[in-house]
Amino acid sequence: MAHDLERALTGISGILVTPYDTAGEIAPPKLAPIIDRAIGAGVHMPVVNGNTGEFYALTTDEACTMVREVADMVGDRAPLLAGGGRGVRDACKLARASADAGAAALMIHQPPDPFVSPRGTVDYIKAVRDASGGLPVMLYLRNDAMGPEGIARLCEAGGVKGVKWATPNPLNLAAAIAACPDDIVWVGGLAEVWAPPLYAVGARGFTSGLINVWPERSMAIHAALDAGNYPEANRLIAGMRTFEDIRAEEHNGTNVTGVKAALIAIGQDCGTTRPPSAWPLTERQQKALDDFVTKNALAELQEKTA
Repeated sequence: MAHDLERALTGISGILVTPYDTAGEIAPPKLAPIIDRAIGAGVHMPVVNGNTGEFYALTTDEACTMVREVADMVGDRAPLLAGGGRGVRDACKLARASADAGAAALMIHQPPDPFVSPRGTVDYIKAVRDASGGLPVMLYLRNDAMGPEGIARLCEAGGVKGVKWATPNPLNLAAAIAACPDDIVWVGGLAEVWAPPLYAVGARGFTSGLINVWPERSMAIHAALDAGNYPEANRLIAGMRTFEDIRAEEHNGTNVTGVKAALIAIGQDCGTTRPPSAWPLTERQQKALDDFVTKNALAELQEKTA
């Protein structure tokens, strides 16, 4: 089935966790009920091998397995966005695997190499896209230091349809939007809490790790923002803020920890996280998370939607 990629980009990009078994090996089948619930709630585009999926803790072979398995579970119900990156050869290998699996588009992580040039990044994007056979691309931008003109060069690399903006700099986002082609979709890449200020300067859609646990709330926030109802969006965000605050602690080192701990709390155990992510939550963090789950009856909601 053909999907409207632009519409999906302006929706919710739901970043799936990577489940592990008790031996610490990837266990993709554990994702099936999470994917079913997210798509059933209306989440527009599942994302595999994103940062909430511990991309940098996976081997390239594991990431290839994840995209194949998740593509099978998603089927034709929604377009699948497949993350990729690291060294250019690993990124190209994963891009080929993603295309073979049936991914609708690539999300290219910003290269973490200590010696990155803007023009070298353009070459990187072209190489990865070529390896996929020409899949559309969403750039994952976590550092905007190259400025709007540098970002514009990336967006002109060919095949770039969207940018996941993951820096807390709305004014820099506004400048980048002005400098780049009009057909780029700018996606809020800092989840629900940052969606309103990024929407205010031109972003549409946002990424979410909450969808693993409470996709219905993510969808309600998206609907409010799409309607321009900022007071309602902010009210809904306030009700899930505790979850995001826990994830942001320890230099964001509890980002995935908070999601997986919440999954355990609602009966969808996807295992621990791999170092250097923190595990487990501290006693204080766990109590705050348990209170959040209880207050919002998330375990009961999970049972109703199972």
